[in-house]
Amino acid sequence: MESALNELKAKAAAYVNGQDTIAAPSEHKLPAAQIDGAHAANGTNGHAKGSAHGTNGKTNGHTVATAHPLDQLSTDELTSIGDKVREHLMQSLGIKAYRFISNTLVDPPKKDVLKYLGIATNPEELGKVEPDQAVKLARRAKVIILDALTGSAYTILVTIDRANVTIDKVDKLAKGVQPSICPEELLACEDIIKADPQVCKLARELGLEPEQLAADGWSIGMDDRFGSGRRIQQALMYARLQPDDNLYAHPLDFVPVVDVIAGKVIHIDFPATKKPGEKLSRGSSAPHDINADQLAESGRERVPVPRQPYEYLPDLLAEHDPTFKLRTDLKLLHITQPEGASFTLDGHHLKWSTWDLHVGFNAREGLYLNMIQYDDHGVKRPIIARLSNSELVVPYASEAFPHSRKFALDIGEYLIGTLTNSLELGCDCLGEIAYLDGLLTSHDGSAMKIKNAICIHEEDGGVLWKHTDYRQDGKTHAVRSRKLVISSFATVANYEYGFFYEFHLDGTIKVEVKLTGILNTWSLAEGEDAGLTGTQVAPRVVGQHHQHLFSLRIEPMLDGVNNTVVETNVVSAEGEVGSAENYAGNRFEARKTVLKTAKAAIRDPDPATSRYWSIVQPSEKHYSSGHSPAYKIMAPYQPPLYCKPGSWVARRAPFAKHGLWVVPTSTTAATSIYPAGEHVPQSCQDGGELEDSVQVWADRDENIENTDIALYLTFGTTHIPRPEDFPVMPTEHLSVTLKPVGFFKQNPALDVPAVRDSKSKLAHCNGC
Repeated sequence: MESALNELKAKAAAYVNGQDTIAAPSEHKLPAAQIDGAHAANGTNGHAKGSAHGTNGKTNGHTVATAHPLDQLSTDELTSIGDKVREHLMQSLGIKAYRFISNTLVDPPKKDVLKYLGIATNPEELGKVEPDQAVKLARRAKVIILDALTGSAYTILVTIDRANVTIDKVDKLAKGVQPSICPEELLACEDIIKADPQVCKLARELGLEPEQLAADGWSIGMDDRFGSGRRIQQALMYARLQPDDNLYAHPLDFVPVVDVIAGKVIHIDFPATKKPGEKLSRGSSAPHDINADQLAESGRERVPVPRQPYEYLPDLLAEHDPTFKLRTDLKLLHITQPEGASFTLDGHHLKWSTWDLHVGFNAREGLYLNMIQYDDHGVKRPIIARLSNSELVVPYASEAFPHSRKFALDIGEYLIGTLTNSLELGCDCLGEIAYLDGLLTSHDGSAMKIKNAICIHEEDGGVLWKHTDYRQDGKTHAVRSRKLVISSFATVANYEYGFFYEFHLDGTIKVEVKLTGILNTWSLAEGEDAGLTGTQVAPRVVGQHHQHLFSLRIEPMLDGVNNTVVETNVVSAEGEVGSAENYAGNRFEARKTVLKTAKAAIRDPDPATSRYWSIVQPSEKHYSSGHSPAYKIMAPYQPPLYCKPGSWVARRAPFAKHGLWVVPTSTTAATSIYPAGEHVPQSCQDGGELEDSVQVWADRDENIENTDIALYLTFGTTHIPRPEDFPVMPTEHLSVTLKPVGFFKQNPALDVPAVRDSKSKLAHCNGC
């Protein structure tokens, strides 16, 4: 991770210094594609090389992975695409200074992929289809480019084969449409700010030198004062008072705005403070007059820097508190598998017990999964075609401008895949580990690797099932569970997000997000209270209330590509107590409603009716229950969006307004699969509205019954910070569970053996 970060910093420095001049184009023919994938499991000693698009075999003593049409772009493919696109930019478009924002695989048509892989597309094909590798699957990619001089942006579609790269289509984005912010831009933002004379002056007024400044670049959110034609970031400012200290303990009282194309600070905002009674020092939460003196406009004086250290690194904790000691009362705990891991990994094709799936990775979503199947007594049954966290919005509660424009859409605005951590053996995952690298493009078009971006391992899952016949001489039988876990972590400025996908032996799939890292903080004036929109987590340091709302995209293929969504509500029966219909008053019913059109499927959770939604295969019936095979969605973490319906947040992140959306995949395939749109930064500026979002798709009110559909499930948390969340947050766990209902004939885990662990011992056993 450190080497990748150093590379990014060097490129960011070049970015700031204007060194975006195009390099001479190189030959763009593809050599035999080779990608690195680190494996600590299966005896590969941490490294196994494989061809991204070759055949199974051996090359130089290393296993060569079998081709899969959904594999991420290889290093050679990324390089060759970069060469060809650079050539096209210079020769055909006359662009000599550019920035590559992303370079991402375009999935082939789903039905072609299913035919190629031999996956059933309907119930009649179950157990009857074989892979058909005669199916022609074009290898295509979408490249997003930014003209570094004008700020114009382009999407370029290319086709790749073993011989060459072909430019298929070039589209210039409309004026004001901004592609995602790449990591080099975020790093460059800090350098631009630290070199700005006005910023340096403001810092010195607080007793700081420029080298003590730290700036977290953020998308501007919503601010019509700058127009829609500029590519801008806002920056949240902090002081770093010594190397590696917790800069979020020292927030500063001003917010620069940076034009990243011009490479300069164009404005500086000063948020208002709060007076007793929740009154703002400037009397209004509206944006400040851009032509006014901004400090005077805020209605307050400068706020001194909170300088008390609040560290989380052990060496700095000990330095500031000589009494600090690490705990010594925890004995070592090892996770061992003497016979090795139970899963097999062929490139990105993963098999474990009865599960079969493909692991995907891209710049925007990071880790996602494809082609999830279950082996039901020799019959491969498809369940999900694609599963991903497709968007995330983090709205903050303070109304004081510019805090009100603080609502990051971390996936679409920042390309969360590019912010993925390099994981370390024995730290982030325990046991027998396999790693997969993440392959991306840098802003100059060269290939970039995030080593060990994805971790694959097994964990004990507790008791799978158990029963004791309590009668005399009755038997007890207990079976332990196991789960396969596929995970990654991303650092988005102060926050860390862990994305986990779990597969269980009873057919359950669980999606978990783990939230940790450091609170986004702000400084309070002397005597100022955090009020109703924040918590003072340390003297004069406030953690503002906020939400994390994720959009989980589920593209099902439950026993085939055509599925239906059913809503279940549990209600008390209508008959009164003492009536013939309900004499004891105990009757309650599970009432089911088929969601037939996209508008009817805009739904919200209802705890009063234990509401849940199920994905069903309507062409089949269970032999016993008579119901269609289904997977039930269990989502206990679905808070509402607390921002107003017409708020900036609701306009730019419409998915967050409701708990469930269901749309036909045909409506998204023509535009985007992302619920807040394809191009997210600075959307809805100048009074505009999203032209491409889950709200737009749902408003078409198309049929979603017994057809190819995608579900967007909103889940998350409302974070009211605690002092215990500072200086670093204990991990918060959020999850969505997909559980089979009538999908199997009976409990599918009856064949899991009951194994007594010979390594378990009695603790503190004296003489026994």
